Amino acid sequence: MAPVRVLVATAVPAERDAVDRAFAGDGRTVIAAGVGPALAAAATATALTTAALRGTPYGLVVSAGIAGGFAPEAPVGSLVVADEITAADLGAETSEGFVPVTELGFGTVTHRPPKALVRDLAAATGARTGAVLTVSTVTGTASRAAALHARHPRALAEAMEGFGVAEAAVAHGLPVLEIRAVSNPVGPRDRAAWRIGDALAALTEAFGKIVPVLESWNPYDQ
Repeated sequence: MAPVRVLVATAVPAERDAVDRAFAGDGRTVIAAGVGPALAAAATATALTTAALRGTPYGLVVSAGIAGGFAPEAPVGSLVVADEITAADLGAETSEGFVPVTELGFGTVTHRPPKALVRDLAAATGARTGAVLTVSTVTGTASRAAALHARHPRALAEAMEGFGVAEAAVAHGLPVLEIRAVSNPVGPRDRAAWRIGDALAALTEAFGKIVPVLESWNPYDQ
């Protein structure tokens, strides 16, 4: 059986290039889809539709890049593979607190990647597994970090594109993954403490290790 064709969507060119160094090849495409869930969803959907119309459809979509990590579970330099991709701020603020859009009677806020694939990727890379939150506004205070973690106690990381990429994948009937290398803690913005270069290097190393896993993965065994 031929390996599944994989589309990897990052936010910015630096992330794309970090993945591309280890992962580009037959049936594997890496794009810089843009920052934020809306642009990521639109660019991913466009790439998936274009491939399908050309008769070379993808079988798996991956959201990848760097992220903020929730301490102490996901320290700077660690790698996270999402077992839940959750839109953390899609909903309504009320006098009683935040209400997710699902409780308002609309849509979804969480997509779940294939369990076996998450397990195998974590084993291959040494990554932690847990929820990765998608936000439209990056957390910059200790109080918001605490509030997010209280609402999502399994959260390991925060980024801006995963849920958008997942929405596009699911619309095409495809499984989705999210892989993040932690460059900074979630909380007060301290740019001096960010380790973006180290996180990008960790991303390259991780994608080098997951190639054999994806090449042997059978999507029908989900």
